[in-house]
Amino acid sequence: MSTLFRTSPWAPLLAAGLALALSACAPLPQAVPAAPAATAAAGPRPALRLIGSAAIAPGTEVLGTTFGGISGIDYDAASGRWLLISDDRSALQPARIYTATLRYGPQGLETPAITGMVALRHANGRTYPSPRRPEPGVDVPDAEAVRWLPGSGGHFLWTSEGDFGRGFGPQLRESRIDGSAVRDLPLPASFQPDGAHGRGPRSNGTLEGLALSPDGRTLWLSMEMPWRQDGPLPTPAAPGGPVRFTALDLATGQPLRQIAYQPDAVAHARRIPWGPQMNGISEILEDGRHHLLVLERSYSAGAGFAVRLYRIDTRTGSDTLALPALAPGSYTPAPKTLVADLATLGAGTLDNLEGMAWGPPLPGGGRVIVFVSDDNFNPAEVTQFIAAEYTVPSAAP
Repeated sequence: MSTLFRTSPWAPLLAAGLALALSACAPLPQAVPAAPAATAAAGPRPALRLIGSAAIAPGTEVLGTTFGGISGIDYDAASGRWLLISDDRSALQPARIYTATLRYGPQGLETPAITGMVALRHANGRTYPSPRRPEPGVDVPDAEAVRWLPGSGGHFLWTSEGDFGRGFGPQLRESRIDGSAVRDLPLPASFQPDGAHGRGPRSNGTLEGLALSPDGRTLWLSMEMPWRQDGPLPTPAAPGGPVRFTALDLATGQPLRQIAYQPDAVAHARRIPWGPQMNGISEILEDGRHHLLVLERSYSAGAGFAVRLYRIDTRTGSDTLALPALAPGSYTPAPKTLVADLATLGAGTLDNLEGMAWGPPLPGGGRVIVFVSDDNFNPAEVTQFIAAEYTVPSAAP
């Protein structure tokens, strides 16, 4: 979502609206200690329980760069390293990744320590160009999701929402930890924009989510917004069209299955006369062989952010690969189970949460999800980290 504020001609107004929204809602997120464990009197154990929250201030200089725009996060158990990807479109500094250490426990979540920074490199060996100085045949990436590649010796996958203005659609790439390119993985032709015919993905609404199966052989890609032919964007009054999730064979890039997911309506109407009101899929995460966790992130000018976490079974719902358009009645969306409304988690005011990853388990074996926000390089926001203990919802299949 962050590129909405940096590439749109309305960027100054939208940024001002966002600043007004966040300043009007509540103070910016601060460190939050561990939440007390649920007691029997408090009712059933929640599916998501706060461990702690921490933040890095906007404009913080880290290793010669402006830290921010963090749209994806992942953890490598073998090395103990966290990987963070920035969606800076080489505007402030070259498109890049960071490594970090991140510790949590009974006393809460410590502020992460950024341990390294590496510029991403195109297949030509050079860093990606700035939008102000484009290079022929080279896209300006809008990096969103990142996942370590198991057993690869330090390779990772990452997505770009594309460079629609210069004719580049969304991208799925493999890189080494030194930033050098390994390959661009092929995507189905249907992933390419076709605005002239009102088809394909919307600009700045493409590959926000990336999940790998436990065996590392299958990956799932999620769009942020519905394709043009699949329905309208959501509003506070209606959920809009469905969003496509696509499974690919990692070795060949061949599509295996595609399902439709129905996002919610926009959580709140905007509270000022102008500015965006939107809801979309900001990340997905594997939860076993056949399940995905889905992060829905909503924003309305003057009302701020709302975030919900859902769980789906990827075996349910119609296979939509062969459907050129998702007309009502032509498909069955995958049912979803609410895990948590993150507004009730106790982490304070939510920022623009765009990434989530599994972290090391708690000493007692509890599973942990770490969320991270993209601060849009906006002084009214922060890079927010939230660690929470996860259990499968009791109502989930």
